[in-house]
This record gives sequence, C-alpha cells and structure tokens, in this order.
Amino acid sequence: MPDTGGLYWEEHGPADGPPVVLSPGLGGTAAYWTSNLAALAERHRVILYDHRGTGRSDRALPAGLDVEDMADDVLALLDGLDIARASLVGHAAGGVIGLSLALRHPERLASLVLVNAFARPDPHFVRCMETRLALLEHSGVVAFVRAQPLFLYPARWISEHWDRLQAAEAEYIAQFQGAANVEARIGALAAFDIEDRLGEIETPVLLISAEDDMLVPDLCSEQLERGLPHARLERMRGGHACNVTEPDSFNRHLLEFLGD
Repeated sequence: MPDTGGLYWEEHGPADGPPVVLSPGLGGTAAYWTSNLAALAERHRVILYDHRGTGRSDRALPAGLDVEDMADDVLALLDGLDIARASLVGHAAGGVIGLSLALRHPERLASLVLVNAFARPDPHFVRCMETRLALLEHSGVVAFVRAQPLFLYPARWISEHWDRLQAAEAEYIAQFQGAANVEARIGALAAFDIEDRLGEIETPVLLISAEDDMLVPDLCSEQLERGLPHARLERMRGGHACNVTEPDSFNRHLLEFLGD
C-alpha cells in the first residue's frame, strides 16, 4: 500500500502528465473522486489520497488539529512524490486546504479548483455541522451515516440511486473514521477564516458552485470570487457533491480550466 508520512495515496494517468492532486471533503477518502478520475487521468498525473485520520491513512490526528495541519499533509505528499508544483482540486474541506496552501506556499500550486468551498464558515454550514455532530453523539454512527446523503445530494438523485447509496452506506460505516476524528476535523473547518486575506492569493482559481448545495450555500463561492484576484466562478446544480451527481458537467469545467 503506497504510504507517505502516514498518508495513503494512489497515482493514475501518465507519469509525465501535469500533476493534479485531488483532495476530498469531510469524508476524506480518495474514493470520493471515482466519478471524475477517468476523464482527468487521460492526460494528467492524478494523485489521490486519504486525509489523515480517515480511510487507509494514519488515523491519529495531531492535538489541536487545524487546517494548516491538513495542508501540511499535502506538502508532505508532494515532497514524498518529488512534485515541485501541482494543481489542486479540493472539494469543501479539500478546497479550504487548498486556500491554506495558496496563502502559505503559493510556489507549490500551479492552479486551484475550489468546489463548494469557503473562506470562512457560513452560519448555515455551522448549523448543519452542529446538527450532524449532535446526531453522532446522541444517535450513533449508523444514524450519522444515514443522514449524510441528505446534506450531499439532491432529493431526486437520492431516490434514483437508492441501491448505490445503500451499498456505500455499509462500506462507510465499516470504515468510519471515528467520532473523535469527525469532531476534530469539523472543529478545524469551523475555526478557518481567511476572508480578509483573499486578496493576497495570486494563484489562478476556478470556483465551482452548486446552486442547490444544502450544506455550503453558493454565496460562499460568490464571496470567494469577489475576494480572489484571479478567480472565475462556474455555477452548476447537483447538490454539495455535484462532481458525483453531475460528473459530465463537472469534468468539462475542470478540464477546460486545466487546459484541455
């Protein structure tokens, strides 16, 4: 199993292609990008990884975990793979990680794609996360996992993909990252706030926002567009996990931005 600094990773596509790191959201696992991998790996060297504390990576989190710690893991991964500079595609928490990198280590980023991300936690997002944590604490892992699709996907998509979600649910429960890790990772996101520093980021940025996102309101991407000097916004539908529910549209936006 490939492992760098305790991080599980996978590599796909041509070894001499432009490197692209895909960073998932709160779930944290590389499998989140399954719907987008084939299209991207045709011409790019694609690096997938499980966030620390999730999946096949080291489950131990540093005390006082913050987003900078999570971004440092990406740096360690790049160093371990001898990649001087890469594009990063981040979904929600993965996008927040990308923003942290763009502020502290802009020389390591060729470009940045932020999917339903934010510069500071929106009150609606905070309420959703508080609700999910309360569900985990008082009703347990199964209830927490069963509620997850309600935040990620549109209602119609859930109905049309019920069998797929049922199968994924069993796997997610079996690999659950643990209540303490979920709480620590949500806490790191809730403490993140770089809204006043967006003007310092010179990295080219593509923002992808789902207008029907039930977890991170699309106004968060609008705020990013106003604050980032070199950003453009593409709007979609498909809920918080729009790259899963509408992969063709998502892949088209992504590949156009990356130069295909």
